[in-house]
Amino acid sequence: MFKGASSLSLDEKGRFAVPTKYRQPLLSEEQGSLICTIAINEPCLWLYPMSEWYEIEARLQKLSNMNPRARRLQRMLLGHATEYQLDKNGRILLAPALRTHAGLSKKIMLVGLLNKFEIWDEQRWHQQMQLDTELERSGEFESGPELDNFSL
Repeated sequence: MFKGASSLSLDEKGRFAVPTKYRQPLLSEEQGSLICTIAINEPCLWLYPMSEWYEIEARLQKLSNMNPRARRLQRMLLGHATEYQLDKNGRILLAPALRTHAGLSKKIMLVGLLNKFEIWDEQRWHQQMQLDTELERSGEFESGPELDNFSL
């Protein structure tokens, strides 16, 4: 399970080093294999360990390709899915199309979200965190039954 936010730098080739605390689990449990794709509802990327991605693929495969929304979802997630292998220095080279989609500059944020990471441009990440905090404090947000009994 991934958690925490790490400020990282992209090098001139578009590579970033996965933080050391995640490298060993990714190498031992996933043989360093990851899939990166676009986030469908936010300006960031999703980075999945291969075993988690297989579960996503299985769920996408069950969707009817006759349903326009399902086909759109498949097209967006699978069409942008790019397989990566951690190099000997624990780095990933992000494809230019993925970097462009997320508007990534030199400084990025790698954010652990349990089964995957989000990759954000650092400035956008801070803007999103400010917006999210303001929305939560205002109390003017949509709630669903899955959060009705959630407490911290």
